[in-house]
Amino acid sequence: MPIRVLIVEDNAVARGFLTRVVRESFSDELSFVEADGIEAATEALAHPDTEASGFRLILCDLEQPEQAGLTLLARLANYPAIRIATTLHSDDDHLFPALQCGASGYLLKEDRFEVLVEELQRIVRGQPPLSPAMARRMLACLRAPDLPEDDPRALSAHEHEVLQQLSKGFTTKEIARTMGTKWLSVSEHIRNAYRKLALASAPQQAMMAEATGQAAD
Repeated sequence: MPIRVLIVEDNAVARGFLTRVVRESFSDELSFVEADGIEAATEALAHPDTEASGFRLILCDLEQPEQAGLTLLARLANYPAIRIATTLHSDDDHLFPALQCGASGYLLKEDRFEVLVEELQRIVRGQPPLSPAMARRMLACLRAPDLPEDDPRALSAHEHEVLQQLSKGFTTKEIARTMGTKWLSVSEHIRNAYRKLALASAPQQAMMAEATGQAAD
């Protein structure tokens, strides 16, 4: 059975480009559904064929009108697929709300084709990107000393250490050497931090933050 991929992008040229990126990233048989907006994406997700096999990879454009990309990501927070935000903006003011809405990672559409292929492969392998600026914001958002240790939103000591090291500009492999562990374990801590950020965030607040950032621009 082919891997089903949903690409949500209102620009036809960009949709074709992202389709090529996904094809180049996998040797598996792929089945694509392209949606030019949230309505078409919602229809595709509700289609009987989707219920039978489901999408395993969803690429969602953040530059859609009325914050439709963030809205869709928030709706899909519990959908069992890898959900990737695609955007032209590399600053954390635009990307952080997507992570708060449950994105599994992000791709910058202006990157070179081969860079996007490599980044997509890394995300699918469970190695989501996290810049120093994003790590600092994640720490600030998840720093809640009043949370009990067993709260699903609370960072573990290792997760906190990984985010601190990332915020200082260290790479995953450098952090693994410092902590005396494998880089795969560091990647797992980053994935857990992504998940906890989504748990700790209200999608409405994330969309308001994005709207405020756009107004400031």
